[in-house]
Amino acid sequence: RGEFFSLLGPSGCGKTTTLRLLAGLEEPDTGEVRLVGEVVNGRRPYERPVAMVFQNYALFPHLSVQRNVAFGLEQRHVPADRIKERVQKALELVRLDPGTYGRRLPAQLSGGQRQRVALARALVIEPAILLLDEPLGAIDLKLRKEMQLELKALNRQLGITFVYVTHDQEEALTMSDRIAVMNQARVAQIGTPAEIYENPRTAFVADFIGECNFFAGTVTARDGATATVRQEGGGQFRIPATDGLAPGHAVHIGVRPEWHDVWRPEDVPPEENAVPGVVLDVVYLGETVHVLVRLPAGGG
Repeated sequence: RGEFFSLLGPSGCGKTTTLRLLAGLEEPDTGEVRLVGEVVNGRRPYERPVAMVFQNYALFPHLSVQRNVAFGLEQRHVPADRIKERVQKALELVRLDPGTYGRRLPAQLSGGQRQRVALARALVIEPAILLLDEPLGAIDLKLRKEMQLELKALNRQLGITFVYVTHDQEEALTMSDRIAVMNQARVAQIGTPAEIYENPRTAFVADFIGECNFFAGTVTARDGATATVRQEGGGQFRIPATDGLAPGHAVHIGVRPEWHDVWRPEDVPPEENAVPGVVLDVVYLGETVHVLVRLPAGGG
């Protein structure tokens, strides 16, 4: 409870379907959906302790900001005086002044403001779990980064569990307490951002989270906690030996770009893993410089 949990994966892997199953917008063919310890199969969305923020916001275009936020409370027959108080509190929570924006229609708002209204409409009913389906996808980069930090701060402030769907790896790493990486309707790995990035369980996870260079080879020897791998096309690596790794095993070694250094052949430090190559291009990206290198074994 109170966790910021992200579902991350490529388009079509089942992230939104999973979220809709939690919300009650879809029913599972088999199995149970449990929310706050209770089985909720067959319960309608408004009978579940959840609220959902959709990718396209799904605001009512003919209702003012104030009425949009109040809608869920009206459907639950909350007294009118309490509705006004809770709507004002929800708008202030997402940094929208009720006096300035309360009477405006959604068409009179920017994308970021509409996103905040959708968030306020979900928070105002005080759900135990907030479901968010790529809510930042339609706003510009600078505002998206600001909203990422605001959502994380709201999660900590309110103590509400956030289940967040995204295909943006950086977004998930920035905001999440834990991440479930999905592929073809299955969870490939669950862990903290550091665990997912630094210790991926599969080649898919390593390749999908951030960038990764892969080297294929065969284990030729093992010496305690270290194994020697001969690379296809020549050359060899010394790597940490995992359980079950034995001579003759084919392996793929994944190396993050930031773990690489580029040296002239005569300057390579001794005892370091090294692969010869030819620099094809250097791309300046401000914070980083990307170097494209062609390797003897092919690829780069």
